[in-house]
Amino acid sequence: MFPIGDENRGIRSRPVLTYGLMAINIAVFLYQLTLTERQLAQFFFDWGTIPAEVSRGDNLITLLTSMFMHGGWLHIAGNMLFLWVFGDNIEDTMGHAKFLLFYALCGLGASGLQVLVNPDSRVPMIGASGAISGVLAAYLFLYPHGRIRTILLIGIPFVMMIPAWGMIGYWIVIQFINGFLSLGVNTAETGGGVAYFAHIGGFIAGAALVWLFRDKETQDRHLAAASGNRGFQRVGAHRR
Repeated sequence: MFPIGDENRGIRSRPVLTYGLMAINIAVFLYQLTLTERQLAQFFFDWGTIPAEVSRGDNLITLLTSMFMHGGWLHIAGNMLFLWVFGDNIEDTMGHAKFLLFYALCGLGASGLQVLVNPDSRVPMIGASGAISGVLAAYLFLYPHGRIRTILLIGIPFVMMIPAWGMIGYWIVIQFINGFLSLGVNTAETGGGVAYFAHIGGFIAGAALVWLFRDKETQDRHLAAASGNRGFQRVGAHRR
């Protein structure tokens, strides 16, 4: 299940920070491609988040730098796709400066939970997934009925419009399932893998912080602009 767009028509501001974050991530990845295998491994150890170090209070800057590093083409392509689809809506709803702070805090919350779950790990943690998980949470709670244009891979791929609560809800349930299944796995022996609790941590941070960072009038404008779509409805439970 891959999102490729949505039908939120209320956006007025250009998502300069969303595009800027994408550009930085892509630029760092292109730099990674110039490194030898040994240099790349050292780059990950120097700037990725290593839970065992962060637990001791060392190299805390890596909680931020790791958010701009990726482990391969599929890793960065998936993250940038999700940021591109959902980031512009949330940036417009929050405003540029608040969106950047929200994104960073969600990334910190993501790394924090992963470190808490696996504090002795010496495997570097990299990727923007945690921060983007916070963006997904914000979208889910602000626009739960927003229709997401999604590619479904069931035999022959086809495109279908799915409400945000279905698409994002399915995604976070999978993260929780895989996260708890990963408990007790020795990442030092498996060579790493997906940091599911970083996804969960970012999502929880986004769900908690969105109410502090959203601009209610802008959210109302988005909902009003899309009121003609079946995908967006006014839902009192998400207003205050």
